[in-house]
Amino acid sequence: MKTKSQHLSPRRDGNPRRNRAFTLIEILIVVVILGILAAIVIPQFSNASHVARENSLKDDLRYLRTQVAVFKAQHRDVPPGYPAGNIASTPSSADFVAQMTQYSSDRCGVSAAGSASYPLGPYVQKMPINPLNNLNAVLIIDNGQAMPKTYQGPTYGWIYKPQTQEIVANSDQKDGNGVAYMDY
Repeated sequence: MKTKSQHLSPRRDGNPRRNRAFTLIEILIVVVILGILAAIVIPQFSNASHVARENSLKDDLRYLRTQVAVFKAQHRDVPPGYPAGNIASTPSSADFVAQMTQYSSDRCGVSAAGSASYPLGPYVQKMPINPLNNLNAVLIIDNGQAMPKTYQGPTYGWIYKPQTQEIVANSDQKDGNGVAYMDY
C-alpha cells in the first residue's frame, strides 16, 4: 500500500508537497476574462465625464433661471438685462452680467459695493461657464425677436431673452436621449 507522500510529486527542494504554480492556459484565461471586463467597464467611465458635464449644465441652468426670477421679483417686475430697468430700451449682455453679478438698486442701477442705495444682489458671483463649450458670454435676444432654436456659433455660452426670461445653453450637441441641449 502506497502512502500519501508517494502520490505527490516531490519538489526540487525535497519537500513532497504538490506543485501549485499556474499553468500558461490558466493565466491566459484570467487575462481574457479581465479584458472582457475592461471592455465592458471602460466605456462606462468615458461616458461618466459626459454625464457630469450634462448634470453641471442642468444645475447651472436651474440656478440661473432661479436667480433671474429672484432679480425680477426684487426689481419691480423688471428682469435683468435692461439698462436702468427700462424695459422699453434695448437689453444688453453687459447690463445683464452687471445686474446679475453686482449689487443693485430697486431701479436696476448697479454698484460694485453694497450700500443702502444698492442693497440687492449680487445674484451670481460670476457668470457660470457653459460646461459644453467652456464659454460664459451671453447672447441677448432683443424684445420681439424669437428665441433661436439653433446653435449661435462658438462665441456664446448662453442665450438669454429678457422679455420672457428664457435662458438656454448655446450648444449644437444632444444629450444621451437625443434631446438638444438648447431645449433644456
